[in-house]
Amino acid sequence: FLHQPVQAGLQALNRRAPIFVDIKMVEAGVVKTGHKSRIETIIGNGDDLAVAHGITRTSAGILALKEKLSGSIIAIGNAPSALLALCDLMESGDVSPELVIGVPVGFVNAAESKERLRKIDVPSISTVGTRGGTPIAVAALNEIINTYARANR
Repeated sequence: FLHQPVQAGLQALNRRAPIFVDIKMVEAGVVKTGHKSRIETIIGNGDDLAVAHGITRTSAGILALKEKLSGSIIAIGNAPSALLALCDLMESGDVSPELVIGVPVGFVNAAESKERLRKIDVPSISTVGTRGGTPIAVAALNEIINTYARANR
């Protein structure tokens, strides 16, 4: 937990900031009630970029959605490549999300992507090492949403 991510998430929900998630499984798990934020899946956006540049569909989705990501909540539970693409955009100053939940799982770039996220001055929640995944991304985001919903009944 860096840079007060819960507070940042609550403020973003209050502003009805969009929520972007890396894959449909994360979207399926996110609570749809108690907030008015739109939820959009990153994968499936920019598939033409993925083919043209030989990159993953999730990193292409980040690039395709670049103009929409500032001020948003972004939850990545599966795709280290998406988190790396997001880190590139944040480091270059092109994107400034309100909150990043970066907990991709696996042995290929998962630990590295999360370590890189922790070096960026953005409210974030991440895990250390190869552990993480969809359930952790969903649980973290849902707890912020549920906290917001309880405070705004």
